Amino acid sequence: MSQIFYKLSDKVQKKIWDMGWKHFTPIQEKAIPVIIDTEKDVVLSSGTASGKTEAAFLPIISKIHETASNVLKVLYVSPLKALINNQFERLQKLCEEMNIPVHRWHGDVSR
Repeated sequence: MSQIFYKLSDKVQKKIWDMGWKHFTPIQEKAIPVIIDTEKDVVLSSGTASGKTEAAFLPIISKIHETASNVLKVLYVSPLKALINNQFERLQKLCEEMNIPVHRWHGDVSR
């Protein structure tokens, strides 16, 4: 695992280790240190299935996991129901052991 791994919080590192990740994708290698080291907005652009969701959320989760169970910290807007459903499942797995609630909301989810 690259040095970028050590920029992430201990809990996120443990989750990555438990999930058996061997390496980051190129977008993750570039985005994680930028997101960790800035308070500014960051726009990620990369091909489909290149790891953008984790490139954004691994550093975000590292920054918020201590207080995320108490206060809304992140609002992520996605254009497609199928994408929301796919990302919801992946984010739930990332956040489950850190007690960070993940919710999805679109026309097929009951109130």
